[in-house]
Amino acid sequence: MKRILDSHALMLFLEKEPGFEKIESFFIDATQKDNNLLMTTVNYGEVYYIVLRECGQEKLNEIEKIIDTLPIDIIDIDKNLARQAARFKASKKISYADCFAAALAKINKGEVITGDEEFRVLEEEVKILWV
Repeated sequence: MKRILDSHALMLFLEKEPGFEKIESFFIDATQKDNNLLMTTVNYGEVYYIVLRECGQEKLNEIEKIIDTLPIDIIDIDKNLARQAARFKASKKISYADCFAAALAKINKGEVITGDEEFRVLEEEVKILWV
């Protein structure tokens, strides 16, 4: 089963917040099984702007280097993914960016790795792996 990272999960790992060990174990598992985690460009962009806004360009450069070493495939948005994300946004109270992580999980029959409570509204439609 494909695992999809949302920005919350990646930030939790990068900031070594409680639960980061669980994310780390997913990275180890992905490396051992040669089965990278997925993340949309939208969710990657969330991490990018948060780090830039809160920490500045120098820290962002460091974080980008770290992310580049992780077993994550960054997936570009296509029409199919955009349509599924839009369906979630039209029917649920959830951020648009989070809709892309959920859409990627639905399309890939995967599960979203997150601790973001906004995903609770999608638990019947998308598998959520809570951290």
